[in-house]
Amino acid sequence: MWLSPTPPQFQKANFKLLPSIFWLHFLYLFCWWCLYRLGGGLLSIKNKVSLIGQVKFALDDKLKIGHSKHQDKKLGITNDYIYSWSTYKAYLKHCCYFVKWCKLNHKCKTLDDCKPYINEYLKTRFHLSPYTIKLEACSIAKLYGCSSYDFIPTPKRHRANITRSRGSAKRDKIFSEEKNKELVTFCRSTGLRRREVTHIRGNQLIFKDGNYYLGVKGKGGRYRESLIIGDVNLVVNMMKSAGDNKVFKSVSTNADIHSYRADYCNSLYNMFARDVKTLPKSEVYCCRNDLAGVWYDKKAMLIASHNLGHNRISVIAEHYLRA
Repeated sequence: MWLSPTPPQFQKANFKLLPSIFWLHFLYLFCWWCLYRLGGGLLSIKNKVSLIGQVKFALDDKLKIGHSKHQDKKLGITNDYIYSWSTYKAYLKHCCYFVKWCKLNHKCKTLDDCKPYINEYLKTRFHLSPYTIKLEACSIAKLYGCSSYDFIPTPKRHRANITRSRGSAKRDKIFSEEKNKELVTFCRSTGLRRREVTHIRGNQLIFKDGNYYLGVKGKGGRYRESLIIGDVNLVVNMMKSAGDNKVFKSVSTNADIHSYRADYCNSLYNMFARDVKTLPKSEVYCCRNDLAGVWYDKKAMLIASHNLGHNRISVIAEHYLRA
């Protein structure tokens, strides 16, 4: 019987491993020493990165894809992060417009060089729609970790100024709703975003309480169950046929998905809306500005909002509901 804490058959093996362990430890310490020595050099290298590269570094550092924005909102830290790829791409695009303008007009080389010219740049964008100007201000604010209210006031946004998915567009002449009838009907019956439609799989179909839903992970990683309305049979059959696979192999970039979401929102709202004339004031949403005099049922708005993946009913009042 051996009394050593280590069995004899392993003692020799452990002894042979000692040189290897020593060299691994030495290599680990050496790498840390190199990083320490290069620290100052890395800073100087960063200063040589292009303005576009500096924008990307700054925004990449704020990415929090898949994390709950709702949870961070409770902590009051949502201004520090970006929660979806679509938001990231939009911010990156508009921040690049800004720094390119700064380089061209003021020979700026760093983000700090660009900062004093934010208001001057925004003034050059006042020919754009109020929504686009606000997006540019928010993008730059995210880049510098501040609020868009720190900049000059931008033109007020009114519902009448919204052009997205209203009226005819060039893509309408390219995309045929008749030839893509299943896609259009699916979107109008589910209210999914473009990315959600692209990635939806048949196994995300849910049946409960006598209704069919789609279990979707949307913006900011928030999970929701969207009620299927309209042509329920078509959607259910498409989902069941797809099984574990994607329902759509591809979704045309010319399809006006946002417009179909608006159709879904209005249909869903009308399903649950009560006569606002019979409701107490606390349950009535009163529109302002160019929509002053239009009233909505808050409860029905909340149902429609949640099914679309929005938290604030003001969003659907401004962007989805048609008075």
